[in-house]
Amino acid sequence: MHGATDNSQDEEIKMANTTFKGTLRSEGGYSSIATAASTGVETTQMSISSAGFISLDANTMAVEAGTGITTGSGTIYRSSVQRSGGIITTRILIDLTGLRSTGSGDIIGVNGTSLVCHIGQITAARNGTILTGSMECFEAPAGGDPDLNVHSATEGTGVEDGAIGDLTETLLVNAGDATLGSKVYFTAVPAADSFLYLTTGDATDADYTAGKLFIELMGYEA
Repeated sequence: MHGATDNSQDEEIKMANTTFKGTLRSEGGYSSIATAASTGVETTQMSISSAGFISLDANTMAVEAGTGITTGSGTIYRSSVQRSGGIITTRILIDLTGLRSTGSGDIIGVNGTSLVCHIGQITAARNGTILTGSMECFEAPAGGDPDLNVHSATEGTGVEDGAIGDLTETLLVNAGDATLGSKVYFTAVPAADSFLYLTTGDATDADYTAGKLFIELMGYEA
């Protein structure tokens, strides 16, 4: 039709369940999204860019670290959960900078906060049944105490400077002093629905200025 404008590239087409036979092709990449029923806000779950880069945005722990960890100045926290065949791998990357150690057996977190300081929750639905775990040090801790332990607890309410023994807890690994390249293996594993905490094995009341840790848990779908 003379004078008609083709706006097809600007239109959003919504389809219900659709089955394609043959190869699904897209020049601009591909995204899978979730839409919040209450707000209509869209969140990308996974995407494939036009260059072929795959991003699995939603593959994180179901409950990530509490704000007593993530609000630290200079602190970095990221998690990843991936399934490959029957193996489920959970990874936590954390830079301790901006967090604080206090007494032996106390929880690490932002100094003086009443915000929860766990570093994520393990659930069977997301992480599977945990079979083994490890923690590796990619930068030696400085400032705060280098003697680090990992605990699990049924409660997600632990705060900085709080005694891990006040929670219903299990020691997963007594790592001793973390040094560059050191790697320790868990002697116990977290149960389903438990929360993970970093604690100190010695008393040093100071903020961390360095310290990069990589925690990896291997699980399976029971």
